[in-house]
Amino acid sequence: MSEVKTFSFADLTNHGSRDSLYLAVGGKVYDCTDFIDEHPGGEEVLLDEAGRDATESFEDVGHSDEAREIMYKMYVGDLKTDGSEKTKAKSASATTPKPIAAGESADSGSSSKLFLAAAIVGGAIAYKFLF
Repeated sequence: MSEVKTFSFADLTNHGSRDSLYLAVGGKVYDCTDFIDEHPGGEEVLLDEAGRDATESFEDVGHSDEAREIMYKMYVGDLKTDGSEKTKAKSASATTPKPIAAGESADSGSSSKLFLAAAIVGGAIAYKFLF
């Protein structure tokens, strides 16, 4: 059985070009060099993330199972995460929604303004027909 290659963040950054494009997703490193022209989202998407931890970007898009199968074929090793180097992915506290205090709205107030406007118009129409 062959040994799994381990990449540091420095190793990963050495593969940040069109000629050698590696990405890390979920702690695994993928050689996407031959996939640049085939990527359905366009080459710019891959080039923007080249040589970096693209976990957040990859997960935000919501890739299909087919995309994950394609990635399996591009796997070249694992990303070394010993804590001394920071990843691009957000920490759990940054991705956890903050609780909404009692009496506060979850939005910027636009839906409550819309409701108020609809209630006023509805009330005016009802007043006209009833009185």
